[in-house]
Amino acid sequence: MTEADARRRIEELRRQLNKYSYEYYVLDEPSVDDAIYDSLYGELKQLERDYPNLITPDSPTQRIAARPLDKFEKFTHTRRMISIIDTFSDEEAYEWMNRAKSYAEKNLGSSAVQKLSKTKYWLDDKMDGLACSLHYLDGVLVRAVTRGDGLVGEVVTSNVRTIGTVPLRLNDDEVFSRGETEVRGEIIMLTADFEELNRQLIETGDKPFANPRNLAAGTIRQLDPRVAASRKLEFHAYDLLRDDPSEVPTNEFAYQKLANLGFKVNPQAHLESTFADAIDYAHRFRTEIQPTLPFNTDGLVIKVNDRELYDQLGIVGKYPRGVIAYKYPAETATTKVRDIVLSIGRTGAVTPVAVFEPVQLAGTTVQHATLHNADEIERLDVRIGDTVVIYKAGEIIPQVESVITDLRPADASPFNFEQAMHEQYPELQFERPDGEAVWRVKNLGDATEVLVQAVKHFASRQALEIDGLGERNVELLVKHGLIGDVADLYTLRITDIAKIERFGKLSATNLVQAIKSRMTPPLDRFIYALGIRHVGAKTATDIAKHFGTMDKFVNATVDQLESISGVGKIVAESIMGWLSDEDNIRLLEKFANLGVAPQPIQVGGKLDGLSFVITGTLTTMSRDEAMSQIKSLGGNFQTSVGKTTDYLVMGEKAGNSKRIKAEQLGTKVINESELLKLLGK
Repeated sequence: MTEADARRRIEELRRQLNKYSYEYYVLDEPSVDDAIYDSLYGELKQLERDYPNLITPDSPTQRIAARPLDKFEKFTHTRRMISIIDTFSDEEAYEWMNRAKSYAEKNLGSSAVQKLSKTKYWLDDKMDGLACSLHYLDGVLVRAVTRGDGLVGEVVTSNVRTIGTVPLRLNDDEVFSRGETEVRGEIIMLTADFEELNRQLIETGDKPFANPRNLAAGTIRQLDPRVAASRKLEFHAYDLLRDDPSEVPTNEFAYQKLANLGFKVNPQAHLESTFADAIDYAHRFRTEIQPTLPFNTDGLVIKVNDRELYDQLGIVGKYPRGVIAYKYPAETATTKVRDIVLSIGRTGAVTPVAVFEPVQLAGTTVQHATLHNADEIERLDVRIGDTVVIYKAGEIIPQVESVITDLRPADASPFNFEQAMHEQYPELQFERPDGEAVWRVKNLGDATEVLVQAVKHFASRQALEIDGLGERNVELLVKHGLIGDVADLYTLRITDIAKIERFGKLSATNLVQAIKSRMTPPLDRFIYALGIRHVGAKTATDIAKHFGTMDKFVNATVDQLESISGVGKIVAESIMGWLSDEDNIRLLEKFANLGVAPQPIQVGGKLDGLSFVITGTLTTMSRDEAMSQIKSLGGNFQTSVGKTTDYLVMGEKAGNSKRIKAEQLGTKVINESELLKLLGK
């Protein structure tokens, strides 16, 4: 291959790879498999090795090409990166509008006043991230600068180049890919990615980040670009600047052009015809849209759409007159810590959970929050009985912010983590590996074995009773990476299973159908299947009867749990700990997203309040089938005869010990035929 041929091929590969990156990172609609991208990327990399003189800054291979820096250079912004004035109510927002009108009347003349009265307003999310300015020369990224103090920022090009949603070269445009173009936007991290990274940091004993904004800012100021490349940051553009302002007449035009040039912009950004309409939308945004967004926001940006009018209104102090942020106060609340319980995850990690007096926060009732690990409890110095300040991280997961020590009870003593482990789990041993912040169950076994046992339990007879999920088959599914948790059972595909030894198309089909038939399991069986410590089949039935629905169970209080017969303090704490664990919260959300919908069990049926024990073998049905039918009619199923047992069912080859005990207690002894009559058969 000649150098001319190599040049042509390199240009073709760069163009195609940049197109694929745009589809993947910005549009979220990849047109090819990762393997195709990787293959073309590998070819480009080899060509650039052979012809290093043909490497250019906009090559996909150069996203993480820079070496660690000694320090960041300073850069003076060509145009000041301004702040936006905050308003927190309709009254404050209309006051801003009246001030803008008054300024126009006094300083800009009747033409501007008339234009302001007819202007439309551009609305977009106020993202909670790190503001950044990108500079392009003839369409190629040459510089990325932080906001800094608005006048001078730091050059962070090497780090910003690693962000997939930052185009290294603009899509071709007869105006904007020529000369100098500046694009401003926000560097953010999606809430789900932030939570996953923090979970990993906690597991390795590192300090988690307080919020996605701090993480984004800290990442971009790392001297080694490889750190930025390892974190899933995104750049969302919101402003487009040129030397000739007439080339960007409106903010609506700016967003449309930014999308065409290859940038990610917020899809809910839009135009409103009047200021009153903008305020109405701000109310809807808070209740209907903000909770569904995948990233943190703390309000809505409302801009005069006409850019010429926006510039004419000018700046007062450090705030432009043509834009406001309609903000929603960060919701925090105070409550009292009733208890600190410990939850054991599937990997054996021990997670402390603070149980609160129920309190309203961001529209929901909050009654527990993870405290992460023993170090975090010590850092906060949180104690049972303390009054604490709580907030919702990302408006999703409750967190303890601080303790109001002035309200601490005189008898509140520091929480003894080791003592609590031994009191709550006396049969287990624990260890804390050197250099880690997390205590774990000693000799629990590896995570693979734990997962196998969890799936086996989930599919067992008293749980969801899924045919075809014996231990060997479960081990194979885990070994081949088809399931990473029990919810993944509902994602299994026939074609994937059929490739595994021991499985053929027929057995794979039967297994998938067996799993799909359990999309609407009885609530008590589903609760038991989750494998919550101390929650057996009988307790799961009592819980299902008491709460009726999964939602009510998930939002249970300690008092509600302890009010159920047979559920004492230890069981209630175990349930509360399980429901508060972030991994379990995500697991239940995953079940819901996959369409798994546990159904209420019948309460008040013809067998309501009656308890049954079955001994021996039944001829018309299995013991589990009988148990299921008894429960469906409101009855209880017990494994041994006691004072509360109403009927002992004697099957074939039954022993005499249970009969003798039943007769001693006055329990009625019946045969299978009599049971069928009770069941209405």
